[in-house]
Amino acid sequence: MHKLTLVIALVATSAASSAIAQDAKKPWDVEVDVGAIATSGNTETTSLQFKIDAKQNLEKWENQYVFNSLFKEDEVTQDDDTTSKEKTAEKYFGSAKFAYLLGVEKSYLFGFGSYTDDKFGAYRTYTTVALGYGDWLYSSPTLNWFVEAGPGYFEGEKVIKGEDETTPDTISNESGAILRAATALEWKITSNSTFKQSISVESGSDNTRTVSETSLSASISEKMKMKVGFAVANDTDVAPGKEKTDTTTFVNLVYSF
Repeated sequence: MHKLTLVIALVATSAASSAIAQDAKKPWDVEVDVGAIATSGNTETTSLQFKIDAKQNLEKWENQYVFNSLFKEDEVTQDDDTTSKEKTAEKYFGSAKFAYLLGVEKSYLFGFGSYTDDKFGAYRTYTTVALGYGDWLYSSPTLNWFVEAGPGYFEGEKVIKGEDETTPDTISNESGAILRAATALEWKITSNSTFKQSISVESGSDNTRTVSETSLSASISEKMKMKVGFAVANDTDVAPGKEKTDTTTFVNLVYSF
């Protein structure tokens, strides 16, 4: 009888330890993306994309750091049939979000900041900062969905091209208060496949910027996976001759650690 009780206790302890280990989060979750993409809009090219998405998990904080870059030079045929290298895409994006968890629920207070430098975009540079409140509408081992919103501030720089070669370009600077809202959903369809959807809207009196990304990934190995997706970025106020919407279709190889 005593032996049976001891065995049951050991099994229960082992199961509890296993459950705790499964629930415990790693201090860092990092994904590195590299892949071929096709873009349309202000940047029309076939190129390579590099992205780092790092999530930091602390006792009371969940932070996220993102860096994304796009660079491409194409061979262009001139009027005299000679060819030359011409830069067709050069974009850098970085963001950081700090989320302070409230109580035992998944609600949180957040601070967010981002910077975009896009030589061929609707805005040459775009900076955003925001503070607000977020909450997980649904959280389970297979499906997680959060929303967040708060006030913020933005600064943007647009280049307005001259009417002809003799007219110099002019710089238009914009800034003001915004309301930023964002949501993201992650659905683990199977143990090897995951669907993700994220949308953010930054609305102000001068411009409303909407960014959406949809992706589906499939595991190749424990650390590697393939990801296909579609991203859309829209600005309501752009300089003459610029497209309001940029789209990106990508196929990436992702390494996780």
